[in-house]
Amino acid sequence: MIKDDLTLKGRLDIVVTAQDGTVKQRESVKNLVVTAGKNFVASRMAGTSASVMSHMAIGTGSVAAATGDTTLGSESARVALTSTTATDNDVVYVATFSAGTPASSAAITEAAILNASSGGTMLCRTVFAQINKGTSDSLSISWIVSAS
Repeated sequence: MIKDDLTLKGRLDIVVTAQDGTVKQRESVKNLVVTAGKNFVASRMAGTSASVMSHMAIGTGSVAAATGDTTLGSESARVALTSTTATDNDVVYVATFSAGTPASSAAITEAAILNASSGGTMLCRTVFAQINKGTSDSLSISWIVSAS
């Protein structure tokens, strides 16, 4: 008997850089592919017209990620993805939250990938130890989602 289970999992690398270019903080964390994200992947395999993942959001919520999540706990900012690449079984999403995004300093504790500039379908969500982003800092996230 052949058994072939498809699993989606991921991790993200977060880097906070000061205005002078020095790295202030670097973290690597795992994520949760939420139920809405799995449904999105299945619908894309069927050729649906659902929009591709296009944005990343960060926030200050601290409630653990759960499979039923569709939004961040407390979204602070959302930006368009800088790039999306697919290689082998991996899709890499990259976004940069530049100086002034969000408008004030924030203790970032969560992130998500979504397919719209507001609302939209959430693919992944993660909650992590506090990352302090000052207003003049930039925050870059490289998020890898693997199908295995």
